[in-house]
Amino acid sequence: MRVKCVICDTVESINDETLIAKRLRNRPIHTYMCNTCHKRIEDRTNERIATGNFKLYQDKKTDDSW
Repeated sequence: MRVKCVICDTVESINDETLIAKRLRNRPIHTYMCNTCHKRIEDRTNERIATGNFKLYQDKKTDDSW
């Protein structure tokens, strides 16, 4: 299966029987990101976390125990 990275537009081929290929076939909303871009984003995020100014906003889970 030929896939295109959403960030750098490089075209790669992946095995048709992998999990990522199945996700891309069955759910078109899923996008592919190459390993280079994924690693770059991971490194930049870890750098921001290390500065101490990074805040991860998550949804608050409500407790419905009336």
